[in-house]
Formats: sequence, structure tokens, C-alpha cells
Amino acid sequence: MQGGQMVVEEPLRLSSILTSSNSKPSYLPSLTKIVGTLGPKSRSVETIEACLNAGMSVARFDFSWLDVDYHQETLNNLRLAMRNAKKLCAVMVDTVGPELPIHNQTGKPIELKADDRVTITSDISKEPSAEFLPVNFTGLSQILKKGETVFLGQYLFTGSENTSVWLEVLETNGSDVICLVKNTATLTGFVLMHVSQVLASLPTLSDNDKKIISEWGSHNDIDIISLSYARNAQDMRELRAFLGEHNLNEVQVFAKIETVEGLKHFDEILQEADGIILGRGNLGIDLPPEKVFLFQKYAVYKSNMAGKPVIISRVVDSMAANLRPTRAEATDVANAVLDGADGILLGAETLRGLYPVDTIRTVGKICAEAETVCNHSFHFKRISKHVGEPMSHAESVASSAVRAAIKVNATLIIAFTSSGAAAQLIAKYRPPLPVFAVVIPRLKSNSLKWSFTGSAQARHLLGVRGVYPILASPLAASSGVSSDESTLKVAIDHGKSVGLLKPNDRVVVFEKIGDSAVVKIVQLQS
Repeated sequence: MQGGQMVVEEPLRLSSILTSSNSKPSYLPSLTKIVGTLGPKSRSVETIEACLNAGMSVARFDFSWLDVDYHQETLNNLRLAMRNAKKLCAVMVDTVGPELPIHNQTGKPIELKADDRVTITSDISKEPSAEFLPVNFTGLSQILKKGETVFLGQYLFTGSENTSVWLEVLETNGSDVICLVKNTATLTGFVLMHVSQVLASLPTLSDNDKKIISEWGSHNDIDIISLSYARNAQDMRELRAFLGEHNLNEVQVFAKIETVEGLKHFDEILQEADGIILGRGNLGIDLPPEKVFLFQKYAVYKSNMAGKPVIISRVVDSMAANLRPTRAEATDVANAVLDGADGILLGAETLRGLYPVDTIRTVGKICAEAETVCNHSFHFKRISKHVGEPMSHAESVASSAVRAAIKVNATLIIAFTSSGAAAQLIAKYRPPLPVFAVVIPRLKSNSLKWSFTGSAQARHLLGVRGVYPILASPLAASSGVSSDESTLKVAIDHGKSVGLLKPNDRVVVFEKIGDSAVVKIVQLQS
């Protein structure tokens, strides 16, 4: 970053702008990963298979929608689609957290008009209407003060909907809060209230979240938990302790930063988390609009330096109802890639949007285009400088693999790993080419049985920029992490089969031989 501005590769030629994206190889949609939220418009086997083929590598399950049985059926469909498409996909569970829903058992739309008054009440026996909005929280009137802001909506202020409303607190009366309606809107479906002061006072991990994780998550061998409304390092430690109690130690924890409280404690949260998700929907409410991009750049930079994946949300909201994003949205996606984002998270666009497959494909194309002009050398130098000297042995070898790949113009890096750490460390240095992570299974035992690890470690890499995991045969585990000729051949043959590798291409191989880590260059035969 120079003067706060991301630098792209020079020269950026007009010919590259005029070249059709369709003329480019489609074997890997983009190095940037795409997280798709599965729901009513994206849960059939056929649609999920199309999403996988379009570039989705992580499937997100949002339990603020519908019940456990519904999500179980969706997950079963995902697994069948994975077999059909012959593609891995990680499973991410998004916790609900301290959300405040409007108590609306009737499900009727609530029409609010600008300049009218509406009372937020803790009396949930009242039917929601333009006059009363019941919320199951008794202390609201003690927390809110005159002039403060309350937001309500299903998807808060996407910029393309009239289903969110902004209220200004006028006064409190007992347990009631009387507000002025600032914009006309119709509230439908599952309506949430966003009040930062209230969210900060409630548990980050709700009892319902714990039930879903310990029962549904444990039963289904989930890969990632996105902790909504993460506020501090203690939130992360409490979730990890809970996971340990339920024998879910292998599950990764991504902190979803979406409040000022999380922003204030970002550095300590990053240290505890496996990855970061910027929940720009709520964050865009908590922060003034002109400050959101500053925090995004800060968070992406810090995550890059730590070598942890960072995922950006709320990028193409308009595609929930349209086949094409706005020009601003397309630019937003590209700038996230240039900043260093590992992935893009799609929420409403794939959950209830009309064009889930097209949205994934379009976002993938934008990411791939941005990657072609991203200044990877600049990223490499910046990260190397941050790490400093002397480097650890692991950092030195990982950075050497990327440096060698750039110097010899390699087409692919193949990293042999058992935990996935080596591949993720290579990805930290932002290679401009894909990394095949050949995950070598490990044999482990408990008092009852022997089993191989590897599948979870492979799926965890699906959220890391540029890394594409391949699960090696258990036979490869007999001699530890080693790129024996047969296993290396499997990786190279896979590269050929997807159209990535051709005769005379160079491949950089990272492997462990005994206690040493080695980088070598392999040239394919003509």
C-alpha cells in the first residue's frame, strides 16, 4: 500500500480491459474464495451442484432462518451435490448471537411511515403494528436515551431495499421507548432490531447457539463456526472452551466483526481467531458510512500480516433481485481483492436471491479479473518486511517457495502437509498462482478405535485464498509427510486434468524430508 492506496501491476494495458473474460481459462474461477449461504433459493441438489461448479468453496448455514430439520435436509443435499460435482466444500455454521427479533407471531407485514411515532415495548402480548413493536427484552428503556438511533429490518439497510427502518428515540415511558419513524418502510418476515448498547450487554453465544453447535454441529462434523457479534478475545476463548467440552476441537473459529465493540478489540480477537469475517451490514450501521472502508483496509491488512484468512460480506446486495451487480458493487468486490481479502461472503444474494448461481459466477469473474492486475510482488515484500529477520524456519521456507515460483514463472505450487499449516503459510505470502495442498492423512487412535485425520484439515483450507486441497491416500501417511513420486504424480495429473498444467510448465514443490522442509522446482516433460 503506498499512501494508503493499493498498487496494481504495471503496465495495465487497454488490451487487457478489452479482452473478453470468457476467453480466459475457467479451471479455477478465482484465487479468492466464495462463501455461499444456502437457503430457499439454493438448497436443491441441482442448484448446489451448480454453485460448486460456479466457484463456491464454503457453504454457510444461517440458523436465524428456519429450523434444524430444514438445514439438515439442505446439508444432505450439499453432500450429494459434492459427490456429483466431485468437489470439496467446507461447512460453516453462523451463530445467531445476541439478536433482538421483533415478536411477530402473526407474520403480518408491518407498515411504518416517515414522521409517525411507534412504541417499542417489552410487552410481547401486544400484536405488532404501526403503533407498537414488541421485543422480548425488558431493559431497553434503561439503556436507550433521547436522540439515539434504533434500526429495524430483515436485512438492515442494504441500500437496495425499503424493508429497513431508522428510528430516533424521543422519550421513554416506563419500560416503553417512544420513537420517531425516519423513513417509510414495510417490515416483513424475520425482523431484527439493532442497538449497539443492547448487543454489548447480552451473551455473544446464546443458549440456542450452544444447542445447535453441540447437537447439529457435532452430529454433522462441521468445519467452521462464524461467531456473530464477536466483541473481544474472551468471546473467542469461551467458544473454544465450549467446543472442547463437546469434542469439537478441530472446528475452526472465524470471528465475525460487526460492531464498534469488536472493532475496538480487533487486534486481540485476531490473535485468538482462525479467521475473520467483516460483517459490513451491521458494521455499516454501527459506524458512520465514511469510516467503514477505513476499518476494512485496517482489518484486511492486519489479517494478511497474521496470515489468517479474512472474508468480506455484503458486496453485491442488488444481485438478490438482479442478474448484474451495480458498477459500484463490482468495483467494491475488485477493491476487496486488491486490498488482500481471502474471500467474499454472499448472504441474501444466494440464500433468498433469484440468481444464486449467476451471483457466484459473476463475483468469481470479478475476483479473477482483479487478481490479474493485483501487485502480488508488493504484497510479498510488505509481508516479508513485517515478519522481519531473522525469519523462523517455517516462514523462511514458505516465503522461499513463493519467491521461487515467481522467479521461474511457475504455474503451480504443490505443498505436502498434514495439518494444512504449511499451505496456509505459503498462501500468506500471496502467490499469484494456485497452491495445491496435498493433505497427508495421519493415523490416530483413542481407547476404542484407530482412524485417519486429513479430511477436516483439507476442508479448512477451502477458506484460504489460492489454496486447493487434495486429500492423499492413507498409504502416504506410512512415511510421514513426504512427496513420494506416486503422490506427486497424482497432484500433477490433477493439474493436467483441470487444464491448469501443460508440457514444459514448472511446478514448485514444498515437502518435508525428515525434520527438514525443502523447496524444489519440477519441470514437466514435453
